[in-house]
Amino acid sequence: MNTTKIGWIGLGLMGNPMSQRLLKAGYPLTVYNRHKDKEAELKEQGAGTASTPKELLQQTNVVIIMVTDDKAIREIFTGENGLLSAYATDKIIVNMSTVSPAINKEMAELCKQQGNHFLDAPVSGSVKQAETAQLVIMVGGDAAIFEKVKPVLETMGKMVVNVGAIGTGNAAKLAINTLLSFYTQGLAEAVILAKNNGIQPETLLNLLGNAAIANPYTKLKGDSIINNNFKAAFSLKNIVKDLQLSRDIGLNTPLGQTALKTFEDAQQRFGDEDLIAIYKYLDTSK
Repeated sequence: MNTTKIGWIGLGLMGNPMSQRLLKAGYPLTVYNRHKDKEAELKEQGAGTASTPKELLQQTNVVIIMVTDDKAIREIFTGENGLLSAYATDKIIVNMSTVSPAINKEMAELCKQQGNHFLDAPVSGSVKQAETAQLVIMVGGDAAIFEKVKPVLETMGKMVVNVGAIGTGNAAKLAINTLLSFYTQGLAEAVILAKNNGIQPETLLNLLGNAAIANPYTKLKGDSIINNNFKAAFSLKNIVKDLQLSRDIGLNTPLGQTALKTFEDAQQRFGDEDLIAIYKYLDTSK
């Protein structure tokens, strides 16, 4: 039985399966979500609930956050009954959200002033990897604090690495997702080029699956194209958010600018669908 009391904030597509991994590992878990209906499944599995972030921090040793954007992070920390309003010290707060390095640095400093500790620890992987604890977790922050929570993080991922100071976790994640956007758009364009020249998508994807550039992502998103399945595992609107964050920390290259523009335009039509819906946006034959 693990004795570290874990608090969890954010029970969306990723937060729900990730927090379930902690329960399965035997950690005492208390959850907080703005929309209370999302807490029901975790409660059935044995998790407790807190009415506010403040209460959550007071009841636990480590609080993990998995939300969408900088605005949500600021509200969790500085809003009414937020984390920073708790009278608690020597707590560890781990932000696993993909947000700006700047917001992480700001919240880390505020936590330090109160005698608490902060790490940023975004993940690479989607819902399937969250469900099977196969995420890659990149952590920014103090090495000693990292070592304290590493066993907790290892219950959710196949690889947990401290990449540097506060903010570097999110910088690494943004670099990965920038490449992801390039690859996704490239895959879509390759399938469209082949189709417009008489080659069925199934045929091209079979070739790609056996070529030197074969990888699991091609298979996963290729199947989505073939099956016309664009249900979001990682949405278009979220890759746009990440590309905008990448731009803000210095992405000013030809591919970067092109990908951002293309995905921003596609978001206007397919924002809530998976990022491979870029294929539908680019396919002018439909």
